[in-house]
Amino acid sequence: MICFKFRVQNPTLPVTKSKLFTLTHYQVTSFSSEKAYTFDSNGCEEARFDRFASTPKMLEFMRELRKVITVGVVGGSDLVKISEQLGNSVINDYDYVFSENGLVAHKDGKLTGTESLKSFLGDEKLKEIINFTLHYIADLDIPIKRGTFIEFRSGMINVSPIGRNCSQEERDEFEKYDKVHNIRPKMVSVLREKFAHFNLTFSIGGQISFDVFPQGWDKTYCLRYLDEFQEIHFFGDKTYKGGNDHEIYESERTVGHTVTSPDDTMEQCKALFFS
Repeated sequence: MICFKFRVQNPTLPVTKSKLFTLTHYQVTSFSSEKAYTFDSNGCEEARFDRFASTPKMLEFMRELRKVITVGVVGGSDLVKISEQLGNSVINDYDYVFSENGLVAHKDGKLTGTESLKSFLGDEKLKEIINFTLHYIADLDIPIKRGTFIEFRSGMINVSPIGRNCSQEERDEFEKYDKVHNIRPKMVSVLREKFAHFNLTFSIGGQISFDVFPQGWDKTYCLRYLDEFQEIHFFGDKTYKGGNDHEIYESERTVGHTVTSPDDTMEQCKALFFS
């Protein structure tokens, strides 16, 4: 899951304190003294944005874009996975890098903030969630299962019915199967009801998994680091209710744009920044 944020830079304008900013899964972000724009790169039907983002075509586009805007990255995955997709030097290649929805924040290559799910919920509640989820998956009848059904991150739990150790081909097949049989939506519905008293958000994203985190720890979380920005435009594909771009897309601090593919993302970006 990848997102992009951008801000237009105009040296003729004085730097003024802004009011808005935005983010989403893996996202490249750019800022200006007045505006910020974001673009999501989560999974889409025709191509995975996160895979596409590291191709020469997209990297060249980012280089051209950075000539007119400041660029940052924010994603739902941890920094390791973002680095795998955008390069090991990602925290130095962009001005801002927000992993795990901004629960781990880097600016200018330096760690500037972290939040811990373990500290927030406590081990007993975490164990209850994990045990119930593993039992549910054990009883789930789907064509194949692999390994790493639950991944514990600093600020969230990532749940994958098929298991994150599956191959890319198996990911693609599960995504198709899920669209027909609603494996993830049904599972989320059960968990949401079971743990309603924990005040959690369940957010479906990518091809094979969904995230579990406290309410308010969605992609809007990193907005707290961006108070100086006045206007924020967000671009994402999973902007529907229940998608992991929905909260940031609907936020009163952003202007939301839905995109359908990497090419669509670039075209919309060109219209905004190069016209």
